[in-house]
Amino acid sequence: MADEQNGDELSRREFIKTTAGTTAGAVAGSVLAARPAAARSQSAQSAGRVLGANDRINFAIIGTKPRGMGFGHLRNLIGPPLATENVQVVAICDVWAKARTLGQAEVKLADGAVFNDYRKMLDTVKEIDAVLVATPDHWHAEQAIAALDLGKHVYVEKPMTRTLDEGFKLYDAAKRSGKLVQVGPHGTSDPKWLRAREIVKDGRMGRLLWAQASYCRNNPLGEWNYELDPDATAQSIDWTTWLGNAPKRPFSAERYFRWRKYWDYGTGLIGDLFPHRLYPLMLAMNINEFPRSVSCVGGILCNTDAGPDAEGKPYGEPREVADTTMMMVDFPSGVMIFAASATTNERGVDDVIRGQKANLMGGGNRLMLTPERPFVEEVEASDETPVDAGESHVKHMRNFIVSMRDNVQPNCGIELGIRGQAIVSMAEMAYRKKRLVTFDEAAKKMT
Repeated sequence: MADEQNGDELSRREFIKTTAGTTAGAVAGSVLAARPAAARSQSAQSAGRVLGANDRINFAIIGTKPRGMGFGHLRNLIGPPLATENVQVVAICDVWAKARTLGQAEVKLADGAVFNDYRKMLDTVKEIDAVLVATPDHWHAEQAIAALDLGKHVYVEKPMTRTLDEGFKLYDAAKRSGKLVQVGPHGTSDPKWLRAREIVKDGRMGRLLWAQASYCRNNPLGEWNYELDPDATAQSIDWTTWLGNAPKRPFSAERYFRWRKYWDYGTGLIGDLFPHRLYPLMLAMNINEFPRSVSCVGGILCNTDAGPDAEGKPYGEPREVADTTMMMVDFPSGVMIFAASATTNERGVDDVIRGQKANLMGGGNRLMLTPERPFVEEVEASDETPVDAGESHVKHMRNFIVSMRDNVQPNCGIELGIRGQAIVSMAEMAYRKKRLVTFDEAAKKMT
């Protein structure tokens, strides 16, 4: 039943087109097909401004759709949460006229600082220091690379990119530009997980073994079936630009607002919810290696899109991505991570990091060190919860701001970002191809 609903059997050509791993030669390529070669070469040499401790940081935001992540970040940047950080929003960009209008009014920007084309924004507004990318996943790489090549720091929402191929291209762009990249999982700026990293480093847990976590919801109306704004039309949205490198199709408000349900633009639970748990665990466990193998199983088990609603209509068009999934990651060091995610049952598993001598229990905003029974004389049980435990977008953005001023890597920088992206892309391939996926680090290729 679940297999029939998924419709996920792929030909090799189709899968490589949408989620290909890379070879070393392909990594050096550019996805900025819209920019001429000469412009790309010149952009790559742009150093950008060196920020001082007292300099105001100028942000540009790509993606300001109401109730979207970009609009939330916009409000944080100009509002009380970050009022002491000396930052401002100097330009915004969106393909929807209404999103541009609302964003402009929120920031009180002049008409010349509002764009429907991010390339024009980057070329026109020279004072931009940092670009926040909050667009659908299939646009992350192109927009982030364009900003890096012009000497801008980048905050990119999770997942870092749509494909692993794009991930390595973004990685290369960050390295050649020397600019910082902060990937969006804000749990990596939760003091709880930063404290966990210290405990793992000090060896009290003994040999690190494996960890578990989950991100589970239960939405009977179908997850990501957001309201379809009647103002979103083919006339008010630049649909061709929004589609970008995705397959061409007629305008669809369903796909514009509910894009996370479709493989062309995202990966559902795998790229939206798994990163919230995966990245903090990798940070806490000091995992600085690419995965050796990833398995991922699941399916569409509840068909929540079908409804019916009060009028007898479905809640939305049928999704392509899973509503229930489980993932297992194996690293060359022997450490493993298990993660579960669902939009059909909110009962998850506890966040736990396991060592031979002790365990770290990370449920809620608590962090508890509990010894294994044979080691109770060696390891003392303790409450390791930091006073400011808890994750938030504001903490993560503040970490990015401080990192830019101090020129140090942020909590979810490019090294952690690319390793996590490898897991996300391998999990997608494992789920869709229904088999174990391995990674060849030398070739930068998953098979």
